[in-house]
Amino acid sequence: MPLPRLIPCLDVASGRVVKGVRFQGLRDAGDPVELGAAYSDAGADELVFLDVTATVEERTLLPELVSRVADELAVPFTVGGGVRSAADGEALLRAGADRVAVNSAALERPGLIGELAALLGSQAVVVAIDASASEVYARAGTVPTGRDALTWAAEAEARGAGEILLTSIDADGTRAGYDLGLTRAVADAVSIPVIASGGAGEARHVAEALEVAQAALLASILHESPARLGALRDELRGLGVPLRDAA
Repeated sequence: MPLPRLIPCLDVASGRVVKGVRFQGLRDAGDPVELGAAYSDAGADELVFLDVTATVEERTLLPELVSRVADELAVPFTVGGGVRSAADGEALLRAGADRVAVNSAALERPGLIGELAALLGSQAVVVAIDASASEVYARAGTVPTGRDALTWAAEAEARGAGEILLTSIDADGTRAGYDLGLTRAVADAVSIPVIASGGAGEARHVAEALEVAQAALLASILHESPARLGALRDELRGLGVPLRDAA
């Protein structure tokens, strides 16, 4: 079985990394290229870049920024935000991304998942799900859809998704721990890997998430000091979590 993955996440708006609480109160957290390189050097297994305003502004994360990031990384990275077509996804992979994440556009037109999988391969397609109390929200967590997170995750897998990125809106940025109930339920509903997102505040929280998910997304816990990733890896090993050796 693959070892659990630690995946720093960089939410990007207007070319800068931002962080908030429950998707609100976004504050500047640094330069995406510099932070991405720092996480890569610190031993991240992968990285995720999500443009949190792209859908609202009806655009994708700029390929030029993706290319700049790719030049500085030694690990795979996923890019999401505003992907509305297979061509959008292909452009991001051509710019240097390894996977693309899709969220609101897939909720509006679920067939997009299959189109991306057919062109890029399922291994390159991540369906991001933002949920509160198991209800899926679109457009950066601002629009309730009435969809159940478990049902939508299973449909996404059936349509060709290779991975689910599950963010608990209620836990996001709180540093009070992941929503383990929601994460476990979604992981049980699919056979593809699930990345748990939202709520990491200490090593114990990450260890708990990795008992039910295949990977943990990390943001607030690291942004003030990317070098903290190495210490976090040691703490997790001390809690019995098997991890790969950092490069």
